[in-house]
Amino acid sequence: MKNKIFITFFINITIISMLTFFGVIAFSDRTKSVFNIETKNVYYHGNTNYNNVSLMINVYWGSEYIESMLKTLDEHNIKTTFFIGGLWASKEPELLLKIFESGHEIANHGFYHKSHDKLDYQQNKNEIENNHKLVKSYLNIDMNLFAPPSGAYGSQTIKASNDLGYKMIMWTKDTIDWRDKDKNLIIKRASTKNKNGDLILMHPTKATSEALSTIITNILSQNLKIVPVSQNICDYIV
Repeated sequence: MKNKIFITFFINITIISMLTFFGVIAFSDRTKSVFNIETKNVYYHGNTNYNNVSLMINVYWGSEYIESMLKTLDEHNIKTTFFIGGLWASKEPELLLKIFESGHEIANHGFYHKSHDKLDYQQNKNEIENNHKLVKSYLNIDMNLFAPPSGAYGSQTIKASNDLGYKMIMWTKDTIDWRDKDKNLIIKRASTKNKNGDLILMHPTKATSEALSTIITNILSQNLKIVPVSQNICDYIV
């Protein structure tokens, strides 16, 4: 009797263990599949095989500091990526043209600086596409990099971005210069212990403009190169 109970117990445990094992595998495969779909063409860093880093300058305000930043970049012979807001571009077409003619990469930062995680598919698409059309009307280029304002995005943002042929760019390091107007703190956040593939987020602020030359010098001293985002993520497998 005891042997029968033991055998029954053993069989039940074995069945439960097998179901759990295969359930975990199935869940893991499903999660992996969803993860791959959800994160397709979303970049938090560039290709770590190369010693490249990028300065991502998100522009929706701060026009008064852009020329100073362009001058500093030119003095160091650095080309980088400016993520342009559509509403800003509509008000500052001449400054947009100056950024472009200085040889910098122009990318998309949405039109109205909305929280894209709160938008449905069509709203996400409109924000990206309307900015794309506006910038193209000024510069005759097709942007293909998109940085969602505040880094806020959802599955519909990814889908809209992918459908429009864009790569969505996040960041590795955030200077938080829009909040902390401390030159030395911005330098520390942007240029301490940098590594291959870093995407460094900043904005056109007074403190960032003042910090930019030191940031560039510090990064270059770490045997790193500063390149546009598209070059940084080149050959990067998502």
